[in-house]
Amino acid sequence: MSQTILRYRDLWRFRAPLTSGEIRRTERWLATARVALTVAALITLWMEPAHGVVYSPWLYWLLTVYLVHGVVVMLLVRFRHQSTRAFRLVVHGADILWPVLISLFTTYNRGPFFLFVVFVMAAAAYRWGLWETVGTAAIAVALIWVQGLAVNAGLEGVADKWLGAMHLVRLGMGEQRVDPQQLFMSSVYLMVLGLLLGYMSENEKKLRAERVVITRVLGSARVEAGLTHTMQDILGEVLSLYGARKVLSASQEANSYRVFLADVHRNSDGAPLLRWHDAQPETEAWYLFESPADAMYARRTAKGFDAVLLDGNGKRLRDADTGFLENLMRAESFQSVGSVSFGFGREWTGRVFIFDPERIGNPEEELRFLQEFAQQVGPAIYNVYLMRRLRERAGAVERARFARELHDGAIQSLIAVEMQLDVVRRQSGQQPVVTSELSRIQKLLREEVLKLRELMQAMKSFEVDAERLAGFIADTVERFQRETGISAKFVSEIEKVDLPQKVCRELARIVQESLVNVRKHSGARHVMVRMAHRTGSLQLTVEDDGRGFPFSGRLSETELATTGKGPAVIRERVRLLAGELTIESNPGHGARVEVRIPPARKTNHG
Repeated sequence: MSQTILRYRDLWRFRAPLTSGEIRRTERWLATARVALTVAALITLWMEPAHGVVYSPWLYWLLTVYLVHGVVVMLLVRFRHQSTRAFRLVVHGADILWPVLISLFTTYNRGPFFLFVVFVMAAAAYRWGLWETVGTAAIAVALIWVQGLAVNAGLEGVADKWLGAMHLVRLGMGEQRVDPQQLFMSSVYLMVLGLLLGYMSENEKKLRAERVVITRVLGSARVEAGLTHTMQDILGEVLSLYGARKVLSASQEANSYRVFLADVHRNSDGAPLLRWHDAQPETEAWYLFESPADAMYARRTAKGFDAVLLDGNGKRLRDADTGFLENLMRAESFQSVGSVSFGFGREWTGRVFIFDPERIGNPEEELRFLQEFAQQVGPAIYNVYLMRRLRERAGAVERARFARELHDGAIQSLIAVEMQLDVVRRQSGQQPVVTSELSRIQKLLREEVLKLRELMQAMKSFEVDAERLAGFIADTVERFQRETGISAKFVSEIEKVDLPQKVCRELARIVQESLVNVRKHSGARHVMVRMAHRTGSLQLTVEDDGRGFPFSGRLSETELATTGKGPAVIRERVRLLAGELTIESNPGHGARVEVRIPPARKTNHG
């Protein structure tokens, strides 16, 4: 893990690098500060002689040259359209060198020396981060030691002889000999200062990068893109952030039976690709396991797992059970994994898994970021989900309006035409050909009326809960008998239904679809709809005495899906409910459709 941290010590800057505009603004601010500091130093030196201190003319000359240098840099960064890395390194190198030269004419604990060194380390922290700032401090310390050794070796005497030969002013250095102990203490102060400035800068840049990443991801939550594309974009961003092999989201709707898995990996072109699929019933608890850990990171070792777990408040859990990792290994193969819980309102809960991430820093800090990420991005995804539901409801309202218009318009008109045809048929008397043709047309009209009514029922939006399920099915069966003339009966052996509203609604749709199939395809004279409890599950059966299905025997849902037999719509609805579908067929003697729904269960913790 330590090698990974060292390799990606600046991974946050990889995730959210500074833009060219931000770099230019940074260089402008530093250039202004550089000029202001130099002017302040010149003013300070001009005022110092009043207190009996006289500095070398060379010091004023160096500061003047540095001031010109600062002005030139300030003009360049203001009028150039970009600031290259080489340009910044050259300017930073000059900023390191000038304090060392200036310190030749001052003492180590007084004058411009300290402020100029602080400025160059602050510039490194502002531009980059921890390691660059520490490196700047180390270079400055090395140059100061070189300068001290040169001074103690008689640099001033040699320089003064040369300057005298050139008829120039003597150096007039501030110190004739440098105390190694004082030099050592100054070096320690500089290294500590560089470490502190770099540490604060690194954390500030990390916080900035986190905000940039979250803002960028929030931009992917677009209602017009839909829930699937939004999830693909967001989980794909996580995939890129961590350089993971794949990212998987396991989610479950409150009071639902299904666990949805959204698997995101890279396709052949390197773009993220999302694939939805259902978790197998035996693996659901492996993904949405019960644990006090809200976020976790684990790596496989020779002895098992090296895990870091955090609770919902970001506090590390020291003695939490990690047995769930063994089960997760049975479902997914991985060397390392990170995970965080999420919740969308009160309707959805789940976990996001990041398998084999390569760009991972300090695990605790990464997990806290993931928790913040989930808290910030979760509501955006939930808003997309709510908008999709709102559009579905708007569509349902429009379909209901259209169904009413069908009932009040087209259906009533067809019924009136059918009645008029019946009158004409009765008045036709002894004209067999006309009577037969009118009967045929009347039958077609009656058939179209039934089809429109079925379409109208399918288009209607209805809310059926556990209390109203039995009554709704009874009304549906009674209306079916009244409209088709087929003898239909509903029997309920259940006193109280304990199922979520969504399950009840799907069961009602299954009954409607089954009766439509009976009318269209079976030719039955009798239909029995029964609802009962069997072995702890709710059992719904629809049995008729018609033609049956084109097979003989009893087939399970798996066999029906494999052979492609049985009503596909009912198979899909049963699958949505995580139920069991069985169809028993006896060609020529009828068929029996049996649906078993497991009892309502608590949503997994996630």
